[in-house]
Amino acid sequence: MTESTLAARAVALDLLRDVLRKSVPLDDAFDAHPGLAGMEARDRGFVRLLVATVLRRLGQIDAAVEASLTRPGAPKATVLDLLRLGAAQLLFLGTPAHAAVDTAVTLAAERGAAPYKGLVNAVLRRLAREGQAIIAGQDAGRLNTPDWLWLAWRHAYGTARTRAIVEAHLHEAPLDITVRDDPAGWAERLEAALLPTGTLRRPPGGAVADLPGFAEGAWWVQDLAASLPAKVMGDVAGRRVYDLCAAPGGKTAQLCARGASVVAIDRSARRLERVGENLARLHLTAEVVAADAATWIPDEGPADAVLLDAPCTATGAIRRHPDVQRLKTPDDVAKLARAQGRLLARAVDLVKPGGLVVYCTCSLQPEEGEAQIDRLLAADDRVERMPVTADELDGLAEPINGRGEIRTLPGMLAERGGIDGFFVARLRRRA
Repeated sequence: MTESTLAARAVALDLLRDVLRKSVPLDDAFDAHPGLAGMEARDRGFVRLLVATVLRRLGQIDAAVEASLTRPGAPKATVLDLLRLGAAQLLFLGTPAHAAVDTAVTLAAERGAAPYKGLVNAVLRRLAREGQAIIAGQDAGRLNTPDWLWLAWRHAYGTARTRAIVEAHLHEAPLDITVRDDPAGWAERLEAALLPTGTLRRPPGGAVADLPGFAEGAWWVQDLAASLPAKVMGDVAGRRVYDLCAAPGGKTAQLCARGASVVAIDRSARRLERVGENLARLHLTAEVVAADAATWIPDEGPADAVLLDAPCTATGAIRRHPDVQRLKTPDDVAKLARAQGRLLARAVDLVKPGGLVVYCTCSLQPEEGEAQIDRLLAADDRVERMPVTADELDGLAEPINGRGEIRTLPGMLAERGGIDGFFVARLRRRA
């Protein structure tokens, strides 16, 4: 057992505690942990993979641990998290048993759980022997999905589609890339698949910044689904576009690259710094404003078009952020839906008559998508729906619903590596 091996698992234990006990998003916990600052890139990658695997497979892992306990009853929190980390390594990451077990036992002693060293050792050794047989008999998708999400999705999409969604969540999402130009050429250089919409797709993993073209600003990372809202805005060259709730800035970059004059608004100055850094790397320019989009008043008056990527529960991005299903609750859906309604109404105020409003969320919850559009159209006769067609998505017809809105589900495009869950609606303010 090396010092770096133990240190990586100690950090993973801290991160798991932060997410599950303190409700801190994994990305935030990862960025804030001091133990990661001087860690080798390989060890940092292992830490993230280990914690993400526990969060992705938590239902299966907890069921397997419970089946391996000799005495009923939940262990203390630290011990349970140690068992989760050990089980993830044994059952899903292919870690040698001696490494997974020995580091967990050592950490038990170091973290004030020395009396439980025997329990940790016994449970993990049993999982090393019997764990694969246990998980082979599990309903993985259902076990790993919180009840409230399963029931909400089944009500909205039916059992078959819900099953496809939760099965998609079992797998790490691929790396999707949007290029400024020459997608075929960059597909070859990046050894990526070229999807019909122009998105490039690579397998997950690896250092993104080391790939060809990153430092030069030839492309940026953006899931296929996230690239669709800017796509349906049509020809924006020379037009003024307000990008509300703009961070992390992928859609801002799309609009700028297509010749729009973009004002990117976000209430988080810290997140806007990241937007500015990305635009600088891409050699693109936008006006960046730190403000609450719900109350922001532009000096220039209404825009030709408004893109609103509203704050949401992000349940459509669980493939990429498995902590979401451990952090969000039905109360979050209701709270965010109210905020989305206010922002959507404001977006209509910010667009000129005849201009477009594109509303989107990376949520699978209808309350944050279809219901928002229904509510707006019932309350505001200044706007009308402008249906999206498959031709605008380069023939991608499956996600377009009967109302001309885009509703992507993680179970779609399974043969090509899947897609994040997204909702997109295009509206026009009547002249």
